[in-house]
Amino acid sequence: MNELKGVHHVTAITSSAEKIYEFFTYTLGLRLVKKTVNQDDIKTYHLFFADDVGSPGTDMTFFDFPGIPKGIHGTNEISKTSFRVPSDAALDYWVKRFDRLEVKHTGIKEQFGKKVLSFADFDDQQYQLISDEFNEGIASGQPWEKGPIPNEFAITGLGPVFVRTAYFDYFKEVLEKVFFMRELAQEDSFHLFEMGEGGNGAQVVVEYNTVLPQARQGFGTVHHTAFRVDERADLEAWQQRLQGFKLPNSGFVERYFFGSLYSNVAPSILFELATDGPGFMGDEPYETLGEKLSLPPFFEDKRDQIEKLVRPIDTVRSTKHFEKEYE
Repeated sequence: MNELKGVHHVTAITSSAEKIYEFFTYTLGLRLVKKTVNQDDIKTYHLFFADDVGSPGTDMTFFDFPGIPKGIHGTNEISKTSFRVPSDAALDYWVKRFDRLEVKHTGIKEQFGKKVLSFADFDDQQYQLISDEFNEGIASGQPWEKGPIPNEFAITGLGPVFVRTAYFDYFKEVLEKVFFMRELAQEDSFHLFEMGEGGNGAQVVVEYNTVLPQARQGFGTVHHTAFRVDERADLEAWQQRLQGFKLPNSGFVERYFFGSLYSNVAPSILFELATDGPGFMGDEPYETLGEKLSLPPFFEDKRDQIEKLVRPIDTVRSTKHFEKEYE
């Protein structure tokens, strides 16, 4: 069967759809490519931020569940999301930008031979930028051409996903035996795993930690992460494989923008496998991606109800001009 190709998306929980839109658009310079709702909870926004054209492997998405409490970081969670930038010099740019915009960060460090810069948003959601300077493997996406970040410094896609677990031996077996990932390196309590063609866009970093308390999901934490497959036939093959290992799974789920298969692979760790297509431009033109409330066809008969449940958010950018910000 076909191996997983890399990271598809990461989905997290925010305290404010409005504030996360501002942060990702104006601070990070990622493009909102789809404004829709959680298909399992239609009163909840689901916002998709990605590269210029919504390429698979570039999008981070957010739910804003009404009334959800703040999450608690700890062990047994998807703990950090990485974004790829073109070079080490890009990280220098981002340090200055974060300082100017008062974004909390750690400064530039090195892990597994790559320069990285960790930072957090207003909810204490954890992220890092990782340099593609010496990267080999699966290609990244392309900068948001009309966004505020100069192309040579801009985020182009997702990098390694971090998982913190108290059950490292079990989780290592799941990654290697079920998902065909391979361990490349270890630094202290961190273990680097890779899939497919490898490289920054096809890696998982697993932190073994039995000291921190159990994480609790809420705003400021990750809900799940997804890995890439080509098409539905791959999902069906993976479903049979998961059943063979007695891992619970959702079966095929039609998300319209892609097909999905979910599995709770370890305590508090939800993985999704997702197809590369159809993608985000089937119902909106390139110029106005993410500007209207987009609903899959099977929800169109509920549009009036949904539009009353979710408050309007102004995400129009096609009428605005972003100056490239070099500092």
